[in-house]
Amino acid sequence: MWAAVLVSVVLVLAGCGTSPKTSFYRLTIAPGTGPSASSLPQPVQVAAVHVPPSLDRKQMVRMTEGQAVSISETDRWSAPFGEMVRNVLSEDLEARLPKGTVILPDAPAPAQTAAIVVTVSSFAPDERGQVSLRGSWALMDPHSGTPALTRQIDLQEQGGPSAGAAAGAMSNVLGQLANDIASTLGHPSL
Repeated sequence: MWAAVLVSVVLVLAGCGTSPKTSFYRLTIAPGTGPSASSLPQPVQVAAVHVPPSLDRKQMVRMTEGQAVSISETDRWSAPFGEMVRNVLSEDLEARLPKGTVILPDAPAPAQTAAIVVTVSSFAPDERGQVSLRGSWALMDPHSGTPALTRQIDLQEQGGPSAGAAAGAMSNVLGQLANDIASTLGHPSL
């Protein structure tokens, strides 16, 4: 009888193995070079960042061979992905545009604020850590609500195979996008 109890205890303990540790990551602000324009005609706000549902999830996603993706159950984002992209991009722009011209997300915006809308088609690392951000961004006219300007996005950064390296490279790519938006908005012909 004791042998049966001992075998039962061993089987129960074997079934109680530990789960893999879950790690959480965040996107961070990429250092800017300072304001790229002395003034803007109106304040701007990143009004929306549209991310495909396949990427807008808690788990980190990696592109693999062909049309496949790898979704990690142990490497996760610390906040909703699309919301985090919007917040970090806004802070990146705030570091690159004149003081007071970037209205942070969800803050009350003055009547003449131009909205920036970003549409992401792809934003993830591949198996080697190469991060690609593809899509477009538009500056919406505050009067008509139609795009006054639209630009395509195709940015890349080499990260590493770890989730932390991928998050760092993705942060740098958002900094590149902020550089592009800031330099475009600071152009005198706009």
